[in-house]
Amino acid sequence: MSIPIVYAALTPAPGVARRPSARAACGAWRRKRHVSEHEFGVIDGSPQATTLAISAIKAADFVLIPVQPSPYDVWATSDLVDLVKQRIEMTDGKLKAAFVVSRAIQNTNIGKEVATVLLDYGLPVLDTRIMQRVSYPNSASLGKTV
Repeated sequence: MSIPIVYAALTPAPGVARRPSARAACGAWRRKRHVSEHEFGVIDGSPQATTLAISAIKAADFVLIPVQPSPYDVWATSDLVDLVKQRIEMTDGKLKAAFVVSRAIQNTNIGKEVATVLLDYGLPVLDTRIMQRVSYPNSASLGKTV
């Protein structure tokens, strides 16, 4: 049985060790003895069009692209979106992808408008948003989770 592989193009935190290659990560998940116990495998990678991103997109069933409500983040996703769209075309639509707005600040115009701008890329934008919270950076500095 094969589990769905989700590629989340996340920007790594400063000081985080380099992750294994996407191909190695996917292979490890698929070789796992009790794969049926897992619903998803997640590959956390960078948003740049790198070898890791290309390998992860090839292995993925779904690509989740987190974008902060900032013109710079929206522009920075263009190369990744091009790769994803090429892969969607090559797989006859089998690969699915979507944006998720991350670090949105409540009651700001830019936070409200970013979804409309992202739709111009031709990929869906999830309704769920990850809001900016002080607890996220605080937990990282303490080595904990939220």
